[in-house]
Amino acid sequence: MAKTVLITGASTGIGLATAKLFQQQGWNVVATMRSPEKTSDLTTLDNTLCLRLDVTEPDSIAQAVTDALEKFSTIDVLVNNAGYALLGAFEACTPEQIERQFATNVFGLMAVTRAVLPHFRERRSGTIINVSSIGGKTAFPLYSLYHSTKWAVEGFSDSLRYELEPFNIRVKIIEPGPIKTDFYGRSTDLATRPGLMAYDAFVAKVLPKLKQVGDSGSPPEVTAEVIYQAAIDSSQRLRYPAGGNAGALLLLRKLLPDQIFSTIVRSSTIG
Repeated sequence: MAKTVLITGASTGIGLATAKLFQQQGWNVVATMRSPEKTSDLTTLDNTLCLRLDVTEPDSIAQAVTDALEKFSTIDVLVNNAGYALLGAFEACTPEQIERQFATNVFGLMAVTRAVLPHFRERRSGTIINVSSIGGKTAFPLYSLYHSTKWAVEGFSDSLRYELEPFNIRVKIIEPGPIKTDFYGRSTDLATRPGLMAYDAFVAKVLPKLKQVGDSGSPPEVTAEVIYQAAIDSSQRLRYPAGGNAGALLLLRKLLPDQIFSTIVRSSTIG
C-alpha cells in the first residue's frame, strides 16, 4: 500500500519540488497551499490531491486533514514547509508584520502539527518533518525576525521528539542553506517605515549581497531529495543539512567562537 505525505506550502519552490519527488517515488501526495486554483503543476499528477490550507487559519487546516484522510485513509509523513522571511531593520517592522511572521513560521507550523498528531498517535506511527534553515542555527543581518522564528522551530522540534518517541513518531529538522527559489522575491516581506531613514545606507549595502547569495544557491530539488531521505529514514536522527553548503556552514558555526564567526558574517554581508 502506498504511503501518504502531506506537504504545506507546496505551490512553489521547495514544497513544489518535494511534492513532485514523492509522487515520482510512488507516494500519495497531499499538496496543500493557500491558493490551489493558481497551480497547474500538480493537479494533473496521479495520486496527488491539491488542497487549500492556510497555516494561519485553523478551519482550513482541519478541513485539509479531514479531506486528506478521506481520500487516502492515512497520513504517514507531514512536511511543514510553509514559510516566508520578514527582511529589514527590526525597528522598521510593524507589530502586524512581526505577528504575521510568527503566525506563519511558528504558530502555523505548530497548528498543522497538532492537527495531524492524533492520527499519528492512534496509528502509533508517523514522521514530522519541519523545514527550518541554517538560519535556525546561525544569524545574518536584516533577518532578526526570520531567524527568531527558525530558532523557535529548532527548539520546538528538538523538545517535541522526546514526548513523541513512545508513540513511534519521529521528528526531523531540515536545514537548507541558500536555495535558488522565489524565497528571495515572492516569499520575502521587506520592512520599511515612512520617515525612518537611519538604516537606509546599511540596508542598501547588505541587500544586494543577500540577493547574490540567494541567486547562487542550490536548486530546490536538492532540498527535496534531503526531505525524502529524512522521510524514509527510520533512525532517530534529528537534523539534516540541505544544499547551499549548509553542512559546512553549520559545522563552522558549531566549531568557531562567536567572535570569529561574526567576523566571517560581517565580511560576507556588510563588507
